[in-house]
Amino acid sequence: MPRWLPRALMLALWIITAFGVALWLFLKLQNLIMLLLISLFLALALEPAVNWLHRHRWPRGPATGAVMLVVLTSAVVFFSLLGSMLVGQVLAFVSEIPAMVRAALGWVNATFDTSYSPTTLLNEISSVSGLVEQYATGIANNVWGAGTTLLVLLFNALTIALFTFYLCADGPRFRRVICSVLPPRTQSEVLRAWEIAVAKTGGYLYSRALLALICGAAHYVVLILLDIPFAFALALWIGVLSQFIPTVGTYIGGAVPVLVALLEGVWPAVWVLLFVIVYQQFENYLLQPRITAKTLDMHPAVAFGAVLAGVAILGAPGALLALPIGASLQAFLGVYIRRYEVAEHPLLSAEQKPVAAPGDVESEATDEAPREGERPRS
Repeated sequence: MPRWLPRALMLALWIITAFGVALWLFLKLQNLIMLLLISLFLALALEPAVNWLHRHRWPRGPATGAVMLVVLTSAVVFFSLLGSMLVGQVLAFVSEIPAMVRAALGWVNATFDTSYSPTTLLNEISSVSGLVEQYATGIANNVWGAGTTLLVLLFNALTIALFTFYLCADGPRFRRVICSVLPPRTQSEVLRAWEIAVAKTGGYLYSRALLALICGAAHYVVLILLDIPFAFALALWIGVLSQFIPTVGTYIGGAVPVLVALLEGVWPAVWVLLFVIVYQQFENYLLQPRITAKTLDMHPAVAFGAVLAGVAILGAPGALLALPIGASLQAFLGVYIRRYEVAEHPLLSAEQKPVAAPGDVESEATDEAPREGERPRS
């Protein structure tokens, strides 16, 4: 037996053992890793505001606390003032579903000369509503389980808030500790990447929040003018979803307001559909380029794929983190990948010209001037 074989077997055994231990630790610490990842991106999003206060002679600790307090206060005010309105409209919408189904089926039968009966469909809806009520009653009766779930959610929220505070307040010290174990050349690259992540993540989230606010307000005004019920809930739905899934999300979110408007009549639904389409074009070509001029804008296909990948990998938290992660990766690729000048080709032109076949007699005319010392072409 060769002398190196026992050492190779021992090395392979150690590698397999280390991999197994690492996998076991990852599975055990998966929840903590998720909380740290969420805290890191929240810190990246808050750091531009903290840096602005720090440049105006605020210490980083109080500046971080002030920014987090403003964000928390805004969320509490939003949910306290508008949350009850949203919940009331959603509950009213759910209670009106049977009547909406009857009206929709009546319109379908009258328009297309059909004879669909709403009895089966209403029974299905009633059975689903009964299951939901039964499930809710079971949760209400299980006070211990509901209390435990609430405590877990509260503990996770406090953990995220604590990690976010320290990652943002002690950001320079944290980066100094990381750079202290790296070579000088690697330090500059790490700091450069960190700077890109801070700028792009914060700017992208702020711009998306502003776009969601404008989109929701615009659709709310239109729904109110058209006297569509549940205007606030529908406007909030389409405003959030349009930025959660850019471009495609506007049409997905706009389907619900169109269906609700259809119960009020054909023309209200047509007007809502037209406004959804026109507003999407206005946002894509006028509003979004101005708001995201100093931040990073992602291609709709890239954003949609990033959201799907985030959901597949991390579930609901992955959907929330997909866009900032994708924006940062796109910024990294734009900085570190070297680009070259692309030669002209018909496939690269917006207006493609037909390419002549090899056996064609006539050649394509050219507009190029003759070179020096060369006879002009006839």
